[in-house]
Amino acid sequence: MRKRGDKPGIDERLERLTERHEALTQTVELLTKDLSDMKVLVNDIAEGTARLLHVAEIHEKRISRLEDEES
Repeated sequence: MRKRGDKPGIDERLERLTERHEALTQTVELLTKDLSDMKVLVNDIAEGTARLLHVAEIHEKRISRLEDEES
């Protein structure tokens, strides 16, 4: 058993490093999954925005045509 102020032994240091490595690995895996989910979401938003733009362009052309007919 270590006394207060003693440096941890090699086994304790390796154990702590292993635990930290495992925690970091899990964190990276979770972040990778989150990033993948976000890419799908951003792609869905981009597609929806493109569809809305198309609808807006169609309406703008229709409005312009109706205004021209009134003239």
